[in-house]
Amino acid sequence: MWLDLDLEGELCSAEAVATEDARIAALTEVFRTDSADVRVGIGDDAAVLADGLVLSVDVCVEGTHFRRDFGPLEVLARRAAVGALSDLAAMGACPRALLSSLVVPGTLSDSELLALHRGLAAAATEVGAAVVGGNLAAGGELSLTTTVVGRSTRPLRRCGAKVGDAVYLSGPPGDAGLGLLALLAGRSSAFADRWLWPRAHIEEGLSLRGVASACVDVSDGLLRDLHHLCAASGVGAEIELAAIPRGGGFEAEARALAQDPDEVLLGSGEAYVLLFTAPASLTWATRIGTVVSEPGVFVRDRSGRRIARSPRGFDHFASGELTPVRG
Repeated sequence: MWLDLDLEGELCSAEAVATEDARIAALTEVFRTDSADVRVGIGDDAAVLADGLVLSVDVCVEGTHFRRDFGPLEVLARRAAVGALSDLAAMGACPRALLSSLVVPGTLSDSELLALHRGLAAAATEVGAAVVGGNLAAGGELSLTTTVVGRSTRPLRRCGAKVGDAVYLSGPPGDAGLGLLALLAGRSSAFADRWLWPRAHIEEGLSLRGVASACVDVSDGLLRDLHHLCAASGVGAEIELAAIPRGGGFEAEARALAQDPDEVLLGSGEAYVLLFTAPASLTWATRIGTVVSEPGVFVRDRSGRRIARSPRGFDHFASGELTPVRG
């Protein structure tokens, strides 16, 4: 989502810190507009202006989203930019430009700063966009904020799913989260590369224009983002646990990390794959369920039981240390 907040005490008391969703809902009211220049405002993965420009911003903060010992700074910076570009993919937008705002600690060397910029430039080049500006400031911790600009005459939205539509994924939603767990544990794992080297599914998003009825990228977790899509569309969804794609060895790696593989699959974020609904039958994506009229998200487990699931996933304002799953 283009509005990503880090506020302390602005919208709620110190005794009861609101969730990320609650704070965004409150600011939706603050920023409500009837401007003819705004086609899509707060509530989707990106904003859309009347001329078709699509805008989003994302931030990666050291200690909250990554640790420097996870990988080279160039890799971490590229990954941060991909997170922002994924919002354009979810809107079916073609990337045009990126702007970067960096907050860097005084201990960061010039060569390390250049590595960060090389990573950003690499992410832009991969999607045919250009880095056109930004800002540089000193601070206590490394923070990478990326603003992305794209264009779409037919943007995808979260609010369009219809009862009977199929629910699809453009890739595995839990592999990256499993990789982050491995990195946190200091464990060598092929899944770590799934977290370190994500891809914005730009081409897939472009191909869904005029096909998908609703779309969101999986950044906060499959359950949480599916709840977002369903709430925006006024529908529910039923998904099959066994149908959700995952990398080879997923269950064994999760158990080696003392994790429930199903919970990692359903709740971990930062996969940056597309979760979408469509009335048509698609062969290149994985169908995992169906849109239903009953509100909420329901999961059929391997035994066939139908269980209502809460929107578990990543919440910036939940307590706890760096983790792929919160809620």
